Amino acid sequence: MNQRQVTFVEAVKMALQQNYCNFEGRSSRSEYWWFVLFNFILSAVISLVFSFSQTVELIMSGVVSLALLLPGLGLAVRRLHDTGRSGWWLFLALIPIVGAIILLIWMIQPSQEHPNQYGPEPNVM
Repeated sequence: MNQRQVTFVEAVKMALQQNYCNFEGRSSRSEYWWFVLFNFILSAVISLVFSFSQTVELIMSGVVSLALLLPGLGLAVRRLHDTGRSGWWLFLALIPIVGAIILLIWMIQPSQEHPNQYGPEPNVM
């Protein structure tokens, strides 16, 4: 089966509308990384637009970070599910440097090409 790569806009819509607090199922590699890029761009825009006041920038960054926390965690858990791992592995991020490197490697891995215990392969054509 061929997995369809979602676009930037599709990935953001899926994360913020369809799966806002969803921690079940699987999400594709493209869906995850497009949302990571969206977070990065949004952070950069906030830093540029509100650079006149460090306090306003800090408040806006905090509000946006809180709004995107649950969809980001849900997406990370679903991405781990897509590689055949439990979402509890996300706690590896608490281990300095090593945990982040391990998670990065797992997030880069391709999807399992068959249904696993977390559901069918996402975005199949």
